[in-house]
Amino acid sequence: MAPAGSPRAKKGILERLDAGEVVVGDGGFLLTLEKRGYVKAGLWTPEAVVEHPNAVRQLHMEFLRAGSNVMQTFTFSANEDNMESQWEAVNAAACDLAQEVAGKGDALVAGGLCQTSLYKHHKDEDRIKKLFRLQLEVFVRKNVDFLIAEYFEYAEEAVWAVEVLKESGKPVAATMCIGPEGDMHGVTPGECAVKLVKAGASIIGVNCRFGPWTSLKTMRLMKEGLQAAGLKAHLMVQSLVFHMPDCGKGGFVDLPEYPFALEPRVATRWDIQKYAREAYNLGIRYIGGCCGFEPYHIRAIAEELAPERGFLPPASEKHGSWGSGLNMHTKPWIRARARREYWENLLPASGRPFCPSLSKPDV
Repeated sequence: MAPAGSPRAKKGILERLDAGEVVVGDGGFLLTLEKRGYVKAGLWTPEAVVEHPNAVRQLHMEFLRAGSNVMQTFTFSANEDNMESQWEAVNAAACDLAQEVAGKGDALVAGGLCQTSLYKHHKDEDRIKKLFRLQLEVFVRKNVDFLIAEYFEYAEEAVWAVEVLKESGKPVAATMCIGPEGDMHGVTPGECAVKLVKAGASIIGVNCRFGPWTSLKTMRLMKEGLQAAGLKAHLMVQSLVFHMPDCGKGGFVDLPEYPFALEPRVATRWDIQKYAREAYNLGIRYIGGCCGFEPYHIRAIAEELAPERGFLPPASEKHGSWGSGLNMHTKPWIRARARREYWENLLPASGRPFCPSLSKPDV
């Protein structure tokens, strides 16, 4: 199968999903740009779109080349409460960068906002909705293609975000950072899904906080909740890239390795191909990644689902399917690795004989 050629005429997000197309999301920005020296851990605010636009542009380009259909604005935590006077310039610059790169391929631009730091302490609906509305005004002015409310621990605040985003008339996706136990108020994944759809979200799912397999378990519960309520919505998953069967309800933030020592937990490209296939088999058609997902992980999603999409991403020009490029190696034992069975069945070692395979969450 050849890589994709010239961009096709762009269709909207719901037009694509309604037609059964696979939409490949992008990957992680915060942890990736922190490692590259452009984001400071803590509030994880995205000043880089103004201070280092070339770094953000390059990461967008790498995700596009890897097969992403969506350039999500790098606007995580970019509300007025977190960024004060910088918030508007940051949101506008993030939109410009995402649109510039999306224009180079068959990609849509999603304006994204996330939970606030106010909800846990004040639950002031009017104040929180005002913060959402300010970001929305920039997204509307910049004419993004659709909107994403992501990374919500509480269903109630996620519903408020969806209600605000629906005021634009644009399609709205909503993802929560929850696991199978549900949100921090004990609302089950199925109940969360129902609330989001009733609020007006056309696409619902989970992102961040949990690894691929836990996220898919949560998605299954969300899907069952919608079915039980007689509701329909498109499903979306953008998990973390880390193996984390040992995390608790709070996800990876409670692990002692967060955020500076998570590298031993990173999934391989072959793990992510399995994640993509299992997500697809579950009926999920918007599949991407969150923190830790590098462009090669997004390429793995695009390659696994190339038969359904009908093309390979441009980055596959330099990547042989299932290690096929190793056929050219001079050493026979390395040539023997140029097959799917080898990589699917490999149990990779960590190289750390004195480290445990699992940790105990701090909470």
